[in-house]
Amino acid sequence: MDYVHGYSQKESTRLVDQATTLVDLLHSDTTYPPGSLVLEAGCGIGAQTVTLAAGSLDTHFVSIDISAESLAQAKKAVKEAGLNNVTFQQADIYNLPFEKDHFDHVFVCFVLEHLAHPEEALLNLKQVLKPGGTITAIEGDHGSAYFHPDSLDAQKAIQCLITLQQQAGGDALIGRRLYPLLVEGGFREVRVSPRMVYADGSRPALQDGFTRKTFTAMVEGVAERAIGDNLMDSNSWTKGIRDLYRTAEQDGVFCYAFFKAVGFR
Repeated sequence: MDYVHGYSQKESTRLVDQATTLVDLLHSDTTYPPGSLVLEAGCGIGAQTVTLAAGSLDTHFVSIDISAESLAQAKKAVKEAGLNNVTFQQADIYNLPFEKDHFDHVFVCFVLEHLAHPEEALLNLKQVLKPGGTITAIEGDHGSAYFHPDSLDAQKAIQCLITLQQQAGGDALIGRRLYPLLVEGGFREVRVSPRMVYADGSRPALQDGFTRKTFTAMVEGVAERAIGDNLMDSNSWTKGIRDLYRTAEQDGVFCYAFFKAVGFR
């Protein structure tokens, strides 16, 4: 997996800002029955892990990631949150070290978008899920972003990120594909709900936490690659990023859709 955003401290901070800002939007209905065993596939630095574990204290989570460095950060985050219902394990989503029918539930968030073969990953996750168990998958869709004031350069900057992620083997537009992906993967009763972020001057916390610190920071993070690969010239890029930040001012508006899918094995 080529994580197009990189593994810098700045990116770690962005992930935490994103998770904190979107807790209610994405996880108000993410809870698991007491005694359940849940696999969190691709936990990264634990930005979502803390929310999951805190929301279901009587559930045990096994959180895996391919990166040992990310797992170390995740362990630290969970410990600092005072949680003790998570076990961490280094593992590859394409080669899971678990028996079939092992977990009651599976949770995967902001991971499928970075995979060259999300279909294969979903089949692997289904194998370790008990019959009747659920999978929850959450993804964004960068093509859903629209804003005021509009800006062609801002749109081009977003497209640079979409292109770079595609070149790395991922799909920044995968949110719109969750339903067919899960259905084709053999999951039953799949339901997808769009979760829209709408930020304007009356919602300064969202303007700061999402428009500035999550979305624009994410696009800004690929500046070197976008300019280096001649996807945009430096001046146009700078203007595009400035215009994205402009949408977080008092008279600005920013919209973006996440998609949350739940299906049964």
